[in-house]
Amino acid sequence: METLQEVWQEVCKYCKTQVNEVTFNAWFTNITLQKIEGSNAILYVNTPFLKSIINDNYKDILTDAFTEVLKFPVKVIIITEEDKPISPIKFVDTSEQYEYTFDTFIMGSSNRFAHAAALAVAENDKIVYNPLFIWGNSGLGKTHLLSAISSRIKEKYPDKKIVYTTCEAFANEVFHCLQNGTMHKIREKYRNVDVFLVDDVQFLSRREALQEEFFNTFNDLYEKRKQIVLTSDCPPKDIDDIPERLVGRFEAGIIADIQPPEFETRVGILKRKAQLMNFDLPEDILIYIADNVKSNIRQLEGVIKKLQAYSMIYDNITLSVAENAIRDIKRDDEPEPITFKKIIEGVSNVYNVSVDDIYSQRQDAEISHARQVAMYVIRKITGASLKNIGKEFDKDYSTVIYSCNKIEKLIAKNDIEERKVEKAIRNITGKSTRD
Repeated sequence: METLQEVWQEVCKYCKTQVNEVTFNAWFTNITLQKIEGSNAILYVNTPFLKSIINDNYKDILTDAFTEVLKFPVKVIIITEEDKPISPIKFVDTSEQYEYTFDTFIMGSSNRFAHAAALAVAENDKIVYNPLFIWGNSGLGKTHLLSAISSRIKEKYPDKKIVYTTCEAFANEVFHCLQNGTMHKIREKYRNVDVFLVDDVQFLSRREALQEEFFNTFNDLYEKRKQIVLTSDCPPKDIDDIPERLVGRFEAGIIADIQPPEFETRVGILKRKAQLMNFDLPEDILIYIADNVKSNIRQLEGVIKKLQAYSMIYDNITLSVAENAIRDIKRDDEPEPITFKKIIEGVSNVYNVSVDDIYSQRQDAEISHARQVAMYVIRKITGASLKNIGKEFDKDYSTVIYSCNKIEKLIAKNDIEERKVEKAIRNITGKSTRD
């Protein structure tokens, strides 16, 4: 909850469960939440009569409601004009000011390639990376990049016609038009655009009629050389129960994955969000949050919003306040995200070759072999694109293909090598490839 209004809305929801509708409309709708000051909730009513009725009959319900919503004991104080009411707290709701643009996207090794590909699509008048397919777990920035592409194209090429939708919204339109015999409306809307942006295409799974229409729309736009950008929570090959011809279309362009943000990126995200909300937080608080909320950018942003709400109550945001803010989402056993660097460090330990040597261009037999294993293990664990893996090592994607094929053949016939690769994977992920 970010505003007094939101707090009051939640309080009212609770009160409605305690009194009937007539009582609520008669008394509670005349109350205004003026301020939360320390552990006091200051409520304002117009007349002493209202104050008396509410104090005598409903103060306990209000007290319970605030305590339930704010999660700490609250004292309810009801005032009128005669009590010199405190002016409402000046709280700026900046949530709508946070735009999903390239300028607000925090880049790190976990998302660098996806960001670069998205920027290339947005900046170029000609078609590039068609389609661009961005995948990653929920809350890692896929929708942010899709929105950023839309915003940048509108800015640079205002004459281009853009359609930005979700797969679920597309599905609802398709099924509605199928029922009403108006499929021509779908085709008019989606096949006469310059840029087709679709979020969450994993929802194509197990919907044959939807898959058929999406396939035909995709083909029509592709043949007209219109830009297509898709996002999903998994790579094309892992979307359940979609036809191979769709998988093939999705894989025809560039596949860019987004991994959970590493520590430095998490700190950067927190700083940027706080800055955009005009909210100052001490460095040690930012570091604490980044160290304990590791896998989801939306959760990081949510913590900043929650702390800003807490700033209405507490004079200072201390470490203990931050601990309380993340209590509901912190997982003590949450693992550190598996980044490319972490995988390379795991291979380095097993093969006794330094990380720097693996990253280097040296061609000594043992270094070259460890580098090939690292490429294979990255592909095995993350499913990252060949081009993205190659970029990590400053190699062409064809080198990655060669390396992965070579290691795969080697472990198929060499038990010792298989055990070494298995050990590296187990050390990195904490589980066997056979699990």
